[in-house]
Amino acid sequence: MTVRQSIVFNGDLGSGKSTVSVEIAKRLGLRRVSVGDLYRQMAQERQMTALQLNLHAELDQAVDGYVDQLQRDIAASGESLVMDSRLAWHFFTDALKVHMITEPTEAARRVLARPSGPAESYTSLEEARAKLRERSESERGRFIVRYGVDKARLRNYDLICDTTRANPEQVIQHVVDVYEGRLGAEVLRAGQPLLLLDPNRVYPTEDVATLRGLWDSEFAGEVAEAGDEALEPLSIGYTGEYFFVVDGHRRLSAAVRGGFPLVPARLVAEVDEPVVGGMSAVDFFAAQARPGLIHDWEDAHGIALPLPEHALLGSGAVLAGEPGAGA
Repeated sequence: MTVRQSIVFNGDLGSGKSTVSVEIAKRLGLRRVSVGDLYRQMAQERQMTALQLNLHAELDQAVDGYVDQLQRDIAASGESLVMDSRLAWHFFTDALKVHMITEPTEAARRVLARPSGPAESYTSLEEARAKLRERSESERGRFIVRYGVDKARLRNYDLICDTTRANPEQVIQHVVDVYEGRLGAEVLRAGQPLLLLDPNRVYPTEDVATLRGLWDSEFAGEVAEAGDEALEPLSIGYTGEYFFVVDGHRRLSAAVRGGFPLVPARLVAEVDEPVVGGMSAVDFFAAQARPGLIHDWEDAHGIALPLPEHALLGSGAVLAGEPGAGA
């Protein structure tokens, strides 16, 4: 079993990084350092909100400079620890780099529900969602300009975990299993990020009609009994906003019907990387994920998937039942 020195967490605001990193540090007996706590303290000392400090940091490099040097020093010390930081993955080498994501409205609900301080408070769900997005975009732009790295690029990380429906204990156990080499070792050895996705948020790219012959209650029952960690990883593409199946619709269907909050997957292509035939992830998804296909998948599984922008705009999509459907 190969265990890396440290675990560094990055991710969406409201994705549960603090809750998960605190408990993992306790279980593994490691010290935890939170850069988010440090930034909130700095904001409070300056009588700013967290968003205002982020915007100020775009102009004043001293804000990031202090925190950056702290992370460099910790990384260079060789201490095994748990780091909760937006940029620790950039400074640490021998670490499991975990990126946590969640559906934006769910993230806003979580942030709105927790006790607020002078550096971070919201009056409504809409305000929380808008300000979380603004903060994230401010950080992303600052990191691209200052460090030449894009925190939204999934290949920066070893593990991407969607916490939308998974509870903290489920996330914690999966992260510890990856850290200790019991889950996803083959995917990571191949140099690919391991994805732990909410199956209810993954889009199909094949018509339900062509897949029904592959679905059987016996297979779904076997998957449900074995659990998500026994499932062969799906092959997944990512547009920068949406995850979609390249290979593994049958396994995804079984995971959805089994009520799994997480399903393992490997990243095949993201954004402008080719999926098949030189077609980028963005173009492949736009061509394959038609409105009718998505609606049929929803009906077959009793879930709801927001229509992607290209589908809402039409973009030549053919609805189920219309001439040309299934062609």
